[in-house]
Amino acid sequence: MIPEDHPRYKSLVMREHLAECARKGIVSLEGLTAHGRGEAFDYLLGEKTTDPALKAARTAAAFLITAKKPVFSVNGNTAALAASLIADLQCVSGIDVEVNLFHRTEERMDKITRFLESAGVRVLKGTAERLVPLTHDRALCLRNGIFSADVVFVPLEDGDRCEALVKMGKRVITVDLNPLSRTSRTASLTIVDEVTRAIPHISHFFEHMTLMDAEELISCHENRTYLKAALDEIAGRLKYALD
Repeated sequence: MIPEDHPRYKSLVMREHLAECARKGIVSLEGLTAHGRGEAFDYLLGEKTTDPALKAARTAAAFLITAKKPVFSVNGNTAALAASLIADLQCVSGIDVEVNLFHRTEERMDKITRFLESAGVRVLKGTAERLVPLTHDRALCLRNGIFSADVVFVPLEDGDRCEALVKMGKRVITVDLNPLSRTSRTASLTIVDEVTRAIPHISHFFEHMTLMDAEELISCHENRTYLKAALDEIAGRLKYALD
């Protein structure tokens, strides 16, 4: 039992949930390590959504509004952490959802698909093909899903696939707590925030944004601005941490 007055209550509950999802085969053991690395960066950001991250989330909504075919690429960690939030975003935006895994087995694909569906997500299904120029299984995707998308939303992403998708001409939105990661630096748009904070912001902005506002946001978009702001936030917190 985790007491609700524990100062780390939310974080500890999330860890327990991920551990349970790992036992069920939804999250890989490697995914638990990745989550811990993200938490370390969240400490440095103050475990809150910064103003630049909020602006990045608004820009993400703009990318989705102007997209012809947006697709949400979901891995095990994202499914475990945010299934109901993905359902909410799909409800307001109509975004397609496709499961895509590095540690891929048909059993895990099926478990994650059913887990998402139990939260109300409509998941694309079909025969995956090796359509992304990578040598591992994240190259596998659906021809009517990620392959044909013009905008791909991929939280908690592998850097090499992010880079490959960008080289294929796609706009890639990611959520990554590490502003120095290859994913953050390669993506078209990086939201430096925790995924369960970022997705609801995107849903909110999508519902309250016009096409004209979206086009204006995108016209002045520069991803390096968000990354630099995140690094400045971390540097400032480190500088005054013991004051």
